[in-house]
Amino acid sequence: MAKNWIFRTRKDGAKELPPYFDTLADRLGISLKLARLLWLRGLDEPARLEEYLSPRLKYLARPEEWPGMKEAARMLAEGLRAGKKLAVWGDYDADGVTSTAIVLEVLEHHGFTGLWHLPDRREEGYGMNAEGVEALHAQGAELLLTVDCGISDGAAIARARELGMTVVVTDHHLPPEELPCADVLCNPKLADCPCKGLAGVGVTFLLMCELNARLAEGGTPKMDMRHVLDLVALGTLADLVELEGQNRILVKNGLLIIAEAKRPGISELKAVSGFAPLASLGAGQVVFSLAPRINAAGRVASAETALALLRSRSFDEAADLARELDALNSRRRAEEERITDEALVQAEAEMDAPALVIAGEDWNQGVIGIVASRLVEKYHKPVLVLCRDGASLKGSGRSISEFDLHGGLSACADLLEGYGGHRMAAGVRVAPSRLAEFKEKFLSVVREALGSEPVPAVQLVDDVLDFRTASDQIFLRELELMQPFGVGNPEPVFQSPPLTVKRRRLFGPQRNHVLLELEDETCGVTLQAKAWRQAEDFPADLEGRRIRLAYSPSIDMYNGIASVNIRIRDWKLI
Repeated sequence: MAKNWIFRTRKDGAKELPPYFDTLADRLGISLKLARLLWLRGLDEPARLEEYLSPRLKYLARPEEWPGMKEAARMLAEGLRAGKKLAVWGDYDADGVTSTAIVLEVLEHHGFTGLWHLPDRREEGYGMNAEGVEALHAQGAELLLTVDCGISDGAAIARARELGMTVVVTDHHLPPEELPCADVLCNPKLADCPCKGLAGVGVTFLLMCELNARLAEGGTPKMDMRHVLDLVALGTLADLVELEGQNRILVKNGLLIIAEAKRPGISELKAVSGFAPLASLGAGQVVFSLAPRINAAGRVASAETALALLRSRSFDEAADLARELDALNSRRRAEEERITDEALVQAEAEMDAPALVIAGEDWNQGVIGIVASRLVEKYHKPVLVLCRDGASLKGSGRSISEFDLHGGLSACADLLEGYGGHRMAAGVRVAPSRLAEFKEKFLSVVREALGSEPVPAVQLVDDVLDFRTASDQIFLRELELMQPFGVGNPEPVFQSPPLTVKRRRLFGPQRNHVLLELEDETCGVTLQAKAWRQAEDFPADLEGRRIRLAYSPSIDMYNGIASVNIRIRDWKLI
């Protein structure tokens, strides 16, 4: 779908860079071009700019600034010192698995052995259940700590309290109207705090920092919590939370630890993902290469394999586990491709609909969310993908910025067995007998909100940039100061001057990626540009024609040699 290119503007409507930015940029040691990019993103105070450009751990908020944090650490420390056994209830995705690994590592450092439970996605689904709680209690657990879950699990937590367990909930999901009866709730969304958008692993890390300090008061040395920042970065990036403020600090520093790869599991995970063990990775490489292999365990098999990898202290054992995860990820990708192909057939038959509601009997519920995201990217409309789950249909939805998906589902609540989520992503459950009725009503709600005409996709553009500047190593190094890129901290996108296509080549196992050799007519510089999984969008007769790009330049390091990488975001014929 063709995109409307819109130049990024500040929320306050200002159009000109303030005069004082000359002095400020000079003081910070950055160019005015970089300063303008930061200014467009609302960064105009010296203190905020300094923190953004150098997000050190000293900028992390104190424990007392987070709801329930100090009380939870005190309660856990007292219980452990009293000889009570602690059990961790995690989740099967990367956020939950990394959180669980961090808790167990801190406990072991201080001489405690913890129990844990990662639910089986197919048998138990997301969240807690009474049977699992009872099993942990039967193993001697008297302290129960939830990570990346628990805030909506009132019944299971009530059962834990009935059994005499002390319960601490750490979560980051939206709290329900009726909160669970845990002893302490640690959730940034429960109160004003420095970052309401922390991932589950971020909440876990901050709690473990405080618990680590309290346990050290008993005589054991403090654990260096920097050693687990690789897990924090991995879990945070996998959960696609906004990379602003506290999240950006955690991820930026965690990527440095991932680069060191001292943890056997991280080293071997990088290896099977095609990276050198000591390679520095960007946020995107973690999101699209490392995280899927961790998530694949919980999606198509057992999350225990991923946890074992992250906890392994042997490189040989970690290598075996990493290969197992890589195989599971290949299985997941094959499932994803099959389901996507079948979903596309349904989607093409409903092109006039304002949204897509599609279903398959044998689709794997572990990948339907990914499929929904791919359909949103292709068609730029809200998408619900459903599959059979027992007697019901279980669905995963993704939306566009113009439509509140959770609000749309709320308008259809009378036809649903359950739903939850937020504006951009949601889960849903509906009886097969009510699917047609639900689909009709949901499409009506979307049509009322968006109108009958297709909503054009938008490509935000930061500035115009020629290929001479785009290949300037000094400027590209400056752009690296803005990393990690992701939700809430988008990678800069530039509009090119007129370009001549000198060559078009397809590559990749399925020849679905495209490489263009392009000459900038304004400066004569020729660069190669790539677009991933978009080969069909670039016609074979493109050579010799004139185009403009919306693109993101960066430095590509291969075998220690730096080159310019041009990633195509969108293009237009001139």
